Amino acid sequence: MSAELAGQQIIILREGTNRSRGRDAQKANIVAAKIIAESVKSSLGPKGMDKMLVDGFGDVTITNDGATILDEMEVQHPAAKMMVEVAKTQDDEVGDGTTTSVVVAGELLKKAEDLIDQGLHPTVIVDGYRAASSKALEILDQIAIKVDPTDKATLRKVAEVSLASKLLAEYKEMSELAVNAVLQVAEKTPEGGFRVDIDDIKVEKKPGESLLDTVLIKGIVLDKEVVHPGEDRV
Repeated sequence: MSAELAGQQIIILREGTNRSRGRDAQKANIVAAKIIAESVKSSLGPKGMDKMLVDGFGDVTITNDGATILDEMEVQHPAAKMMVEVAKTQDDEVGDGTTTSVVVAGELLKKAEDLIDQGLHPTVIVDGYRAASSKALEILDQIAIKVDPTDKATLRKVAEVSLASKLLAEYKEMSELAVNAVLQVAEKTPEGGFRVDIDDIKVEKKPGESLLDTVLIKGIVLDKEVVHPGEDRV
């Protein structure tokens, strides 16, 4: 019996599990990823629409921020989860462009599906995308505009573009505060540029006031409760 089973592949799946292989698996993964891209596509751009999300507890979230939309969605499909991770990584690394990254990934998969139908092997398609990525980065370096790290006017415009897709879109004054906070912790590098560690900036939230009452404190804030009712606050 053991000799007959030697070398044979044994797969154990849970009851009710569906297993797909080859072209069917590719199609299923691409469809799941495209659905995720379509779900945030309508929120892209200056005329992008807000999404109303209702979770299992009935809590409502209204936003057009791609990262927030995908974070609130209950995604189960593995390929779709990868698209969610794309948005999270983009948000962690850049802080903006989450919707764009997901939509672009969805379009690349859509084109890849057409190429697969024409008989191209997925490895060949991936190599082509890598070559295109290198060329795109080369062109971006050529057309990029160098910005002086101390040019507050330009930096504020960049911040305002990022705020446009957030809940803070109505508070453009926050862009100047953000720029000042970043420049406060910016450190010069040997190459002549600047390095910024966002962890050096702490956002302390206090209920009761407007966002316009936000202030930048150049120092350390210790959030402590009064130990005794007779104690004076400093």
